Amino acid sequence: MFFDARGVSVVMETVQIRLTERQIRNIDVLVKKGVYPNRSEAVRDAVRKLVDIGME
Repeated sequence: MFFDARGVSVVMETVQIRLTERQIRNIDVLVKKGVYPNRSEAVRDAVRKLVDIGME
């Protein structure tokens, strides 16, 4: 189960994406540094930021 910033549970769908090896390595570095708990959260955060910029 996932929760939004307000603590409300949200339903998530699975989306398949393709990334370059370099992109995956960079995401793995962020995970290893503890910036994100896992690859999925890193990608979700990137998508949230992109959508926020696009909605301005």
